[in-house]
Amino acid sequence: MNKVQPITCTATSNLKISIPDAKGRNIVLYFYPKDSTPGCTTEGQNFRDKHQAFLDANTIIYGVSKDDLTKHEKFKAKQNFPFELIDDISGNLCELFNVWQLKKFIGRKYMGIVRSTFLIDANGNILKHWDKVKVNGHVEEVLIFTQTL
Repeated sequence: MNKVQPITCTATSNLKISIPDAKGRNIVLYFYPKDSTPGCTTEGQNFRDKHQAFLDANTIIYGVSKDDLTKHEKFKAKQNFPFELIDDISGNLCELFNVWQLKKFIGRKYMGIVRSTFLIDANGNILKHWDKVKVNGHVEEVLIFTQTL
């Protein structure tokens, strides 16, 4: 997929989020497996800590998992995330971005979200995609890329 067709999603703060962004900003859409788990918390905190730098680069951040809005609101509040979390209970967004995949852990196979990040411009073009993300250093890499646009 090179381009995102317009879609509206439900998110924390009782918002409807438009992808691509109707205000002409770039979007960092990062998919993570589950609220309040160690890697997902660290990744969210890293995006939180660089939030203003992303805004300065005309880029907004949205996190996505299959957790519901109640869990998202608690996670967002506890971690002081200044960005919204999109609920994808149905899995439609995960399927659209092909992040719902077969995973393996200690010999066990199961379906889950593969940690991934997409940078989407105001026209819906996917400018960059990071797949099977490792948390350490990832947010800095995404920020550096966005600052070059």
